[in-house]
Amino acid sequence: MARPTVLVIEDDRAIRRGLVDALDCGGYKAIEAADGPGGLRAALGVEPDLVLLDVLLPGRDGFSVLEELRRAKPALPIIMITARGAESDRVKGLKGGADDYVVKPFSAMELLARVEAVLRRSAERPRSVGDLDVEGRSVRFERREVAHADGALEQLSEREGELLRYLAACRGRAVSREEILQRVWGLDPRGVETRTIDMHIARLREKLRDDPRTPRIIVTVRGKGYMLARGAGA
Repeated sequence: MARPTVLVIEDDRAIRRGLVDALDCGGYKAIEAADGPGGLRAALGVEPDLVLLDVLLPGRDGFSVLEELRRAKPALPIIMITARGAESDRVKGLKGGADDYVVKPFSAMELLARVEAVLRRSAERPRSVGDLDVEGRSVRFERREVAHADGALEQLSEREGELLRYLAACRGRAVSREEILQRVWGLDPRGVETRTIDMHIARLREKLRDDPRTPRIIVTVRGKGYMLARGAGA
């Protein structure tokens, strides 16, 4: 079986060498780039399975590279690596589409564990979603509205629409609150305790006329999270 390819975009030669060695020992094939433009060319040209992306890069910073990669390859797993641990930087990276955010210094074991986890999640990466027809309701994501069989319309908020679209993209799979916080809200879920997800789910069920006592559309999977029922079609 071919080893997964990881592209390391890091300008510090010693750190880059250490990352490459750790990945090689962990069973990955590592390729290198030392600046933003070179890293972007490599990411677009060699089809890596995952990118380790430093923030402070010569030529083009990591956030700019992330933005370009997300436009060109929306499904490419990306972990940002930086010495800047400020919450604002982590939020910026996650909102920009990074799958994880690692702050220097970190151990090789931690890095390999994060690479493995992101690659595992990427195998279940959401599919694209058009309009959704489910249980006699039609969800029009561009208009952010639910059309019921009796002609009634319910307007979705922007966040409600994003949440429902994400669940639809992952339909048939239970999605944890932590994943929703990261992928829909763009927040680092570590250490965060909030009922916001549950409140949005409750409002979505109300607008979908999905009985909260016995929901048929957005199902609660005990101990795991929420799932759009398998019968939902797009």
